[in-house]
Amino acid sequence: MEKKTDKRLSWDEYFMEMAELTAQRSTCLRRHVGAVIVKDKHIIATGYNGAPRGLQHCDERGGCLRQKLEIPSGQRQELCRALHAEQNAIIQAATLGQSIEGGSIYVTHQPCVVCAKMIINAGITRIVIREGYPDELSREILDEAGLNIEMLERQD
Repeated sequence: MEKKTDKRLSWDEYFMEMAELTAQRSTCLRRHVGAVIVKDKHIIATGYNGAPRGLQHCDERGGCLRQKLEIPSGQRQELCRALHAEQNAIIQAATLGQSIEGGSIYVTHQPCVVCAKMIINAGITRIVIREGYPDELSREILDEAGLNIEMLERQD
């Protein structure tokens, strides 16, 4: 095995670190997720999961409804108050008038089925994640669209 002499992060590691940093802004009580949309090695938009702009976050409303109802992860997302990180990043790019077609998205967790459909329609061509998510339908839809999910292992 070749020893790495260059201490710089690879582009994938760099953008994933940015997604992890972005996740630290999350207000979700269950999972902190960050997303970074990149095109031609330039960051176009970022997003994290949280309540829509100007609305109260779950911790300000007495907790997470899905948690109170003991809904398993990946189910009944329509009850969630938050927008997902991928959704917020796509919305940010649209608000700024930035094309993301042909770009890549770096997400701390595998996209859910709703985000997968948005990613497909936004024309994003590469998905890089750090962790999985219990949504098999998402993987099926992405496979059908010809999009592979690339898992980026943590570098030590």
